[in-house]
Amino acid sequence: MKKLAIIGSGDLGYHIAYHAQTAGLYEVVGFFNDYKSIGEDAHGHEILGGKDDIQNTFDQGGFDVLMVGIGYKHFAFRKSIFEQFKGKIPFAKVIHPSAYIDPSASIGEGAFIYPNCTLDMNVKLGDNVLLNTSVTIAHDSTVGDHSFLSPGVCLAGFVSVGKGCNIGINTTVIDNISIAEGTQTGGGTVIIKNIEQPGLYVGNPARLIQ
Repeated sequence: MKKLAIIGSGDLGYHIAYHAQTAGLYEVVGFFNDYKSIGEDAHGHEILGGKDDIQNTFDQGGFDVLMVGIGYKHFAFRKSIFEQFKGKIPFAKVIHPSAYIDPSASIGEGAFIYPNCTLDMNVKLGDNVLLNTSVTIAHDSTVGDHSFLSPGVCLAGFVSVGKGCNIGINTTVIDNISIAEGTQTGGGTVIIKNIEQPGLYVGNPARLIQ
């Protein structure tokens, strides 16, 4: 079993460790966190060091694969830390066994897919994407790098979600919609037209509020 290390030991890092371990996907060896001391306990695992220790720990065989456990409140850092190590250290994919992934779907490096998600025919996920519980993505839809889809999000067919989007809980997107990079939606938003300007959208139908 490959050894997994996680950048960030907050809630998201803990969720990754929990599902990776309880589903028998990886052996979790610990976390990297600049704000904790080496050897400190975090959710039953140890702190391996800070950001500057990641490459050296990997080179010494301390772990085999890496995941970014930085949440949606720090999207810029999440993206930068992933890009810093892409091509230098392999990234894991943590896909809960209860998720349905069609054989034709493709999933980028560093993806984290929670329980009960569905990825239909020809779905494409970029790198460092997170799909929270019970996300449904219909055929031929794409999700750009570093995006978060919250619990219960439903994308119909031929939807394109841009990079770095944060799609709120129970958001619904009808078919053949494009969503601009950096878009955020509130809970229960219904998107029936293309979103060309990034910002925060809420309501049914979706409207830009900031």
